[in-house]
Amino acid sequence: MLVLLDTLAQAALAGLFVTGDLDLLTWHAANAGVLSALTIAQTAAALVVWRAGRGPWWPTVASAVLAALVSAQQGLGEARVLAGHMPLGMAVFGCATALTY
Repeated sequence: MLVLLDTLAQAALAGLFVTGDLDLLTWHAANAGVLSALTIAQTAAALVVWRAGRGPWWPTVASAVLAALVSAQQGLGEARVLAGHMPLGMAVFGCATALTY
């Protein structure tokens, strides 16, 4: 749930930056680090549930894929490759929503 909420915050920060509040780009960049840490923590938690709790394996794999997507997203954003950054942001949001569901 935290990953999804932070992903929504990222989208809001990006949208507000695009409308002209340039200071929010700094917040957007800082929050990318928070989102990255949250996806890594989610992957670790899914791994524990799978291994220790005998839960399903697929949330671990899906969380690891999401962490990789967030990492790629962060790299594209820092490189200012918006043609990839914006669509990948939508994919990250979709994955976070699916995992939360």
